[in-house]
Amino acid sequence: MPITLNDDGTMNLWPGRAPEPDGVRAEIQPVLIPRPAAGREPRGAVIVCPGGGYARLADHEGIPVADRFTAAGIHGFVLKYRVAPHRHPAPLMDAQRAIRLVRHHAAEWRVRPDRVAILGFSAGGHLTATAMTHFDAGRPESPDPVERQGCRPDAGILCYAVISFGAFGHKGSANNLLGPDAPEALRQSLSNELSVTPQTPPAFLWHTADDGGVPVENALLFAQAMSRCKRPFALHVFPKGRHGVGLAGELPDAAVWPELCITWLQQMGF
Repeated sequence: MPITLNDDGTMNLWPGRAPEPDGVRAEIQPVLIPRPAAGREPRGAVIVCPGGGYARLADHEGIPVADRFTAAGIHGFVLKYRVAPHRHPAPLMDAQRAIRLVRHHAAEWRVRPDRVAILGFSAGGHLTATAMTHFDAGRPESPDPVERQGCRPDAGILCYAVISFGAFGHKGSANNLLGPDAPEALRQSLSNELSVTPQTPPAFLWHTADDGGVPVENALLFAQAMSRCKRPFALHVFPKGRHGVGLAGELPDAAVWPELCITWLQQMGF
């Protein structure tokens, strides 16, 4: 399947209409926005998932963030995934498809297929954590060559992420993704601190201690789960900062997170 971009520079995740596992017809198709780095040598890639409570997508957590990685020599991609009225598993399918798609087109995009990371803010961070803990090795028998690719990310970056749908969860994100009357088993399965295993990829987490939208305990719970499973992780908790700060340029402490993250990725060969 060749790379085919739309007039606005986006790429549809599927060649036709997206699958509709939740029974909701997609009026706006999920797309990937490539922001390639310069140079000819293959290098790593980061797929950016903006936040927005699974109700919308925050623009300041998309292209500006991808471009920050691009400037550092890491290919950036922005995922515009489905949000409400779509429900689980539609957003997860979009994230998994994006990972598969980047790997499938690795040669054309000059991406190392074994260095594909996913990054998310807030509810996009929940989607990122879900992709880090719910993945497969691909389906070799699929007639779609993209679906033959595995969807396990090689690293995950969690930015003031919603992790849990338990005591410290974000009710709005949970309701938009699952509905207000979701079965407890489903809520538990998507409380991602409970799904970390020895196969979970390395994680970079950052949060602010006084985040009033998504409590910092979300980051702490995921870090604890990574530690229990002896998985590599970096955790940075900054003292001050409201929820939703994106690149955090106005915060003297938290503004260093992109540099810390880029260094972390480069140490892993991105």
